[in-house]
Amino acid sequence: MNPLRGITWPYAVIALLAVAAAAFGLLHPAAASTSSKKKPGATALIKQNPPPTLFTDARIAAIGKQARDERKKADALFAQWKAAHGTTRDDTAFAAWAARQVPAPPSAQRRTAELHQVQALARTRTAAGEKAASWLELYGKKDIWKLYLHDRRELIPAAQGTAEKAELKSALKLAKTISDRLAAKDAQPAPFVLDPSLRPDKHIEPGAKGPYSYPSRHAARSAAAVTLLSALSPHRAADYEWMRAEVLYSRLYMAGHVSSDLVAGTLLGDLIGDYELAVAGG
Repeated sequence: MNPLRGITWPYAVIALLAVAAAAFGLLHPAAASTSSKKKPGATALIKQNPPPTLFTDARIAAIGKQARDERKKADALFAQWKAAHGTTRDDTAFAAWAARQVPAPPSAQRRTAELHQVQALARTRTAAGEKAASWLELYGKKDIWKLYLHDRRELIPAAQGTAEKAELKSALKLAKTISDRLAAKDAQPAPFVLDPSLRPDKHIEPGAKGPYSYPSRHAARSAAAVTLLSALSPHRAADYEWMRAEVLYSRLYMAGHVSSDLVAGTLLGDLIGDYELAVAGG
């Protein structure tokens, strides 16, 4: 049976890239032997664990739209930073500024309502859905986005590819740094902390306050990557947005976040993507 049959084109690209990586190892054993001594990269990791069937477009549509809606807000905000600071890299100043652009966490009443939505979603879980969500949680932080860039790098000059790899690495690192800092400051417990029955595998101790989930690190990293990759390969933007929606939905599905966590993380990530593009182009 063809494992690519019946799946969407973006999903097929991921699988084909994994197959190509395997073929490279077979055709170039010396290179494969050398690389085996290093920590496996994104391509190797996903080759070893290809994606299962992911969520349907209908399932991810709502959170996908919420994420897309943050784009204009981020662009307008970043225009203010650029007008004041130009395109000179200053990660410290930018990180402080970007953190201030993320809205304060929602009211307790709204967050409770969002928790109820996550609880209702949890009651619909299936084994296949949990498998998809676990894969997306594992690889959606960095590896998926590195794999997409690897695909692009096959078609551009080596020096340009190296520069773009550094830009993505910087964007992902900034997204983690700022989102972690905000999460510690705002101290909004993750849904599975508020209701440990949502994730008994997490073994939350009674009275625990963390992990904290506002804003979402997955969302910030995904948005930063999507903003950057979409500018580099505009014709692939829909693919990147599709994958981002898959990643975000997985976080709701497995009670890692409520929707406001994801929206805030997306805004932050969009700002970071805009920043990386500006300093790289400047």
